[in-house]
Amino acid sequence: MSNSKPKAPVLAGLDIGSTKVAFVIGTINVDGKIEVAGVGVAPNAGMRQGVVVNIEATTESIKKAKEEAELMSGYSVSEVWVGVTGSHISSFDSKGMVAIKNREVTTSEIERVIEAAKAVAVPADRRVLHVLPREFKVDGQDGITDPIGMSGIRLEANVHIVTGSQSAINNTVKCVEKAGLKVAELNLGQLAASTAVISNDEKNLGVCVADIGGGAVGLIYFANGSVAHTSLIPLGGQHFTHDVAVGLRTPQFAAEELKKKYGCAMASMVNENETIEVEGVGGRKSRVIPRKDLADVIEARAEETLNLIANDIRMSGLMPMLGSGIVLTGGGSQLDGLVEMGEFIFDIPIRRGSPRDIGGLTDVVKSAEFSTAVGLLLCALGANKHLQQGQKTEVNIGDSLNGLTTKIKDFFGQIF
Repeated sequence: MSNSKPKAPVLAGLDIGSTKVAFVIGTINVDGKIEVAGVGVAPNAGMRQGVVVNIEATTESIKKAKEEAELMSGYSVSEVWVGVTGSHISSFDSKGMVAIKNREVTTSEIERVIEAAKAVAVPADRRVLHVLPREFKVDGQDGITDPIGMSGIRLEANVHIVTGSQSAINNTVKCVEKAGLKVAELNLGQLAASTAVISNDEKNLGVCVADIGGGAVGLIYFANGSVAHTSLIPLGGQHFTHDVAVGLRTPQFAAEELKKKYGCAMASMVNENETIEVEGVGGRKSRVIPRKDLADVIEARAEETLNLIANDIRMSGLMPMLGSGIVLTGGGSQLDGLVEMGEFIFDIPIRRGSPRDIGGLTDVVKSAEFSTAVGLLLCALGANKHLQQGQKTEVNIGDSLNGLTTKIKDFFGQIF
């Protein structure tokens, strides 16, 4: 793909969500930064909490979003980086140890130690998505992030392994391929989102990123600069919309509009005298109600969602490690008053995060709902750096080793 046009490799990221599909196309500029060239969004009814429930519908949504992004950018794309999320994702820590040949650590030792750490009993119906190094030890000396060139006899690695259900992933891949695309790489959705919205300083201090989507909240925890835990809460923007539809007796599409336009998570922030017009169901007349009523409905759900996140943080046991607190991102995080409410519920700092460090059509993708799609572009950039610098030899070795060399380089690029 990038060989035909070495000037500017074209990268694409695809975020398949429960409410919408986002397709982002970007090129790499001279400074090695991402320039967003095209964006496509299509509503999607074929997913539920990150798992495909309707192949046809999902394929159609991907096609629509892809065509829109290609029209906008003028590039046509054959390969895409795809975000995977959902209740089927599970992650755990593992350790590996190898002897160091010639008493000096080289890339081959790192490959071997990661292979050793990977050699845990992953059930046959699970697929490994990421092996993320947390730290290395050389002869018992811990806290090493990059051991290359160090002298020693024994190299150990602590890694965090992220796996997903083979069948759920196969169905996602099938939808992408039916839409005429090849999957370049699969990436954990909330890992991609965090790549786009938080800085390395935040990772080092410890941070929890909550990606609030339409169907679920994906959480990812960083401690000491590397991924320590991932989890999912099956509550999302759709639940807010549903509450509004039921509470104010209005159709789903009207409820979604009201939520986006007038919704607020803190009823106390809403002016008492403000009114909104609510559409009736089944041909009934529309009526005017105080905006506060809408906020009351949303407040209850927002409080529940944030309490579930707070509980997840407590259960993870990582609370003391989260020096820079919690970052909310994803489409659902754009709700007014959510951060203000979070300040009450969490004892740790909280902020909203949207994609940073990108050029091009930033005004379109600067919003939190594109965090995952833009993050996938940044992950693709991390993996494609080597193509740009023309380090052909290493890429070839990597290919023969199942792309492990490039993956490890990619880890170092992403994590440290």
